Amino acid sequence: MLQNRCDVHTHTLYSRHAYSTLRENVLAAREAGLELLGVADHFSDMLFPGTGLSRADLRDYQHFINMRIWPRTWEGVRLLRGAEADIRTLDGRLFGQDIEVTKTITGASYRTPRSLYERAVAGCDYVIASVHYKDFADGATLAQTTQMYLGALSQPKVLVLGHTGRAGVPFDVREVVGEAARRHKLIEINEHSLEDTGGVGRTWASCREIALACAELGCQIAVNTDAHVSCAVGRTPTALAMLEEIHFPQELVATRSAEAFLAAMADAGLEAPVFG
Repeated sequence: MLQNRCDVHTHTLYSRHAYSTLRENVLAAREAGLELLGVADHFSDMLFPGTGLSRADLRDYQHFINMRIWPRTWEGVRLLRGAEADIRTLDGRLFGQDIEVTKTITGASYRTPRSLYERAVAGCDYVIASVHYKDFADGATLAQTTQMYLGALSQPKVLVLGHTGRAGVPFDVREVVGEAARRHKLIEINEHSLEDTGGVGRTWASCREIALACAELGCQIAVNTDAHVSCAVGRTPTALAMLEEIHFPQELVATRSAEAFLAAMADAGLEAPVFG
C-alpha cells in the first residue's frame, strides 16, 4: 500500500477562498500523522482583483515576506514555506516577474529594484507553478502550451508543477514529464482534482495519463491535497487509490516521507531547511 506522509500544497486564510489558519493546518497535519507540512498560499492576481498584472502592491503580498517567523517544527510537524505561483505566459513566466518593486512594505526605497516575484518568494523553500487563468493560452498550439510548462520548470525555485491534470490546457505529457524527470522536479497528483470525479471524466483520465507517464519515465510525484480547509490536510484517499490501481512505484512518491521530500528538494537544487 502506498505511503504518503507529506502534504506540501495547502492553503491558509491568506488565500481568501481558504478557511483555516496556519496553526489549524499544523494541528490537522499532526492528527493526520504527517511528518511534513508545506503551506503554499496563492501568489496570484486572483487575490487582489483590479490591480492588474503591472500594478500590484508589495504590501498585498507581505504574507510571504514575513514567513521567516514561522517555526520550523510546530506540534511535532516539520513546516515548509512555499507559494503557489500562477503561470501567466506561454513562455512559462510567473505572476509578479514583470512587476518591478522599488518600495518596501513601509514605503522606504529598496537599494536595488527587484520584481514582485523575487521579493515575495525570497523566503520560500519552494514554489508550485500552476495554471488558474488560462485565457492567455486560448488558441495556442500544443507546442506552445508544452513550452509554457517547460519554461515554468526552468525557473530555479519551482519544484512542483501543480494540478496539470485539471488546468484545462492540453500539453505534450511525455515531453513535460520527461523534462521534469531530467531536472529532478516533481509533478503533482492533486487530491482536490480527483475527489469529486467518481473515477471518470476528463480530469480523471488526464491525471491518470500523467501518473502513468511519470511511472514510465521515472519522474517523481508529489501527492498533495490542495487543502483549502484544515480538515482536508493530509487526506489523499482518491489520489492514492488511483495510483494503487496503476501500480505506481512507491519510490517515485516524493511525499512518501519527510526525508524523501527533502532529498527531492536537494536533487532539484533547493536548499533544505534545518529543523529545530
